[in-house]
Amino acid sequence: MDYQNNPAVIERLLKTPARWAVVGLSNNPLRAALGVSYFLQQELGHEIIPVSLKGQDVHGAKGYKMLSEIPGHIDVVDCFVNSQRVGQVVDQAIAIGAQAVWLQLGVIDKDAAQRARLAGLDVVMNTCPKIEAARLGI
Repeated sequence: MDYQNNPAVIERLLKTPARWAVVGLSNNPLRAALGVSYFLQQELGHEIIPVSLKGQDVHGAKGYKMLSEIPGHIDVVDCFVNSQRVGQVVDQAIAIGAQAVWLQLGVIDKDAAQRARLAGLDVVMNTCPKIEAARLGI
């Protein structure tokens, strides 16, 4: 069965101020994560928390190397990692009690999405917050 994103979930996640852990976010200007996270922070008013192998600070936000290192609750885990690695990130999101996972455009793992749904998380897969915000007129 093909996965279908729920438009109401997408709209709620984009419109409700939240803490978004952005996995795969660094200061590399060639990576889409840099612009998308800026949009989330500056245009939509979300708190972003960069997560990367180097734990770099990005857009004035303190960076971390792992989701489990982040103090406090995380609402959305935004995944800028390839499809082969995203299952591990989704499992970590479940483990820390995140409310949702957002798998970016081109990131698809139906098994991981199913695990997240069964654990009670909202799941958005294979799309970008900037694209969805433009489509919704946010």
